[in-house]
Order: sequence, then C-alpha cells, then structure tokens
Amino acid sequence: MVVPHHATGARLARHRLAAELAGLIPPPLLADLVAVLAELVGNAVRHADPLPGGVVRVAWRLRPTPTGPSLSIRVTDGGAGAGPRMRAAGADAVDGRGLHIVAGLANRWGVDRDGLGQSVWAEFDPADCRPGLVSTG
Repeated sequence: MVVPHHATGARLARHRLAAELAGLIPPPLLADLVAVLAELVGNAVRHADPLPGGVVRVAWRLRPTPTGPSLSIRVTDGGAGAGPRMRAAGADAVDGRGLHIVAGLANRWGVDRDGLGQSVWAEFDPADCRPGLVSTG
C-alpha cells in the first residue's frame, strides 16, 4: 500500500495491517506487528525523503510455516543522508528508541538501499526464539 509521507501515513498503515491480519495470526503477534509498522513508517516520515508523489510504500507478507505464521514488513522511502541506525537514548530523551523497539519485537530487521531510496524491513518468525537479531543487507 502507499501512504502519505505524513504522520497520518502511520495511522493508515496500522489500521490496514490490523484489519487484514486480524483473525489470521495470534493477537500478541499482531500487536507486535502494528507497533513495528508504526515505528518504521514514523521513522520514514521523520527522517527520510518521500518517494516520488510524496508517499511511502508499505508492504507485508504472511507465509504459513509448520510452526506458525512467518511475517515480514517492509517500508520504502526516498532515503536519507544517513541510513537508519540504533542510537543511545537517555532516560529523559523523548525520542531515539524506535529501532530498539523494532529490534526487541522482530526476530530480524535490516535496511536495503538502491538507487531510488531505502527499505527498512522486519521479520517475525514464531519458530525463531532469538528476537532482536540485527541483520543489514
């Protein structure tokens, strides 16, 4: 789906994801997906340029596996001067925790770059018991 490169884009993406996957995956996993999607779209809006047309592209994929659903989320934007990175946030900081949340909830996450921009992705696999493994590609 395509959402505006604006704060409302995160809300639109969250509601669509929740509506499409409700009843297909366990509610705790859906809550994690919604939280991660909100962080990734919010980061794209706050820190990156939009794609042509002033938008951000959001995609997710549900794949059945013998041990439960495997899911991936991808948020594509026009890129930024510096790529996404985890940073230290002090106890009183009002921001700087987004990618820590992503790393804590997803099994893997990373960034893909091409000539048009960048995609930040996160993968959720209930069979993988090693959450927070960071991988860049």
